[in-house]
Amino acid sequence: MFSGVAMSRAFVRESDQDAAGEALPERIVSPHPNFVTPQGLKQIDEQIRHLEAQRQAARSDSDKSNLARIARDLRYWSQRRATARVVEPTAQPDTVRFGVEVRLRLEDGSERTFRLVGEDEADPARGLISWVSPLGATLMGHEPGDSLRVLDMNAEIVGLRS
Repeated sequence: MFSGVAMSRAFVRESDQDAAGEALPERIVSPHPNFVTPQGLKQIDEQIRHLEAQRQAARSDSDKSNLARIARDLRYWSQRRATARVVEPTAQPDTVRFGVEVRLRLEDGSERTFRLVGEDEADPARGLISWVSPLGATLMGHEPGDSLRVLDMNAEIVGLRS
């Protein structure tokens, strides 16, 4: 009788295994259109260049575990690069849409600013939110003066900027 472990390993390429001998899961690709800002496209290109440099170093070190991780990440970023659709922001936006910066006044009087960006360039700590996130989807299509509920508060859109 053979073990299930031996059987499953027989059908896995060695280059796709981590140090423990288990296959690395693929990175999940979003089903949404891959809209990116011009800066987002640059970030994707930088990520690919960085991973290619890491791959060279890992090959020199014969680091199979790292090579498998890098190969997986390169597949992801190469696919994202191939499907990227650059969206230039409107010069004078009148509604919230992709690439637009939105300034909100919250019911407590504070103001928050967010820019709607692509999924891979989102960084909420820097005010960059994905256009498909719950907050991004809530803001999309609204205009200055509109009131809406965000961040568990009532808010008013007080400004838009490209």
